[in-house]
Amino acid sequence: MNVVDSSGWLEYFAGSLRARHFEEAILQTELLIIPVICLYEVFKVVNRQRSETDALQAVAAMQQGQVVPLTSELALSGAELSLQYSLPMVDSLIMATAQSVGAEVWTQDSDFEGLPHVRYFPR
Repeated sequence: MNVVDSSGWLEYFAGSLRARHFEEAILQTELLIIPVICLYEVFKVVNRQRSETDALQAVAAMQQGQVVPLTSELALSGAELSLQYSLPMVDSLIMATAQSVGAEVWTQDSDFEGLPHVRYFPR
């Protein structure tokens, strides 16, 4: 199981050179887990940078994976991870979602560097 964090999705949708780091996880939709917070972040950024239509298309593509809603259990798990690893809220919720399904996080966000079950690609 794989979770691609928002920065990986944004690289992928931009078609950047860094998108190659995330393509394997994104294209394996049967193994792809989407934390609902990633939908929020990607929609917001794509809408701001391009258009609402592009943002809706991006989140529709993301939803080919399994979207995991934010539950009270995940929120509390995220809070614990935030305290344990000094993670910002969004990153801790992404990590909590990944842990809840035994997934690996694919990211270029340095907040995840060195954490267990993370594929980190430095910028």
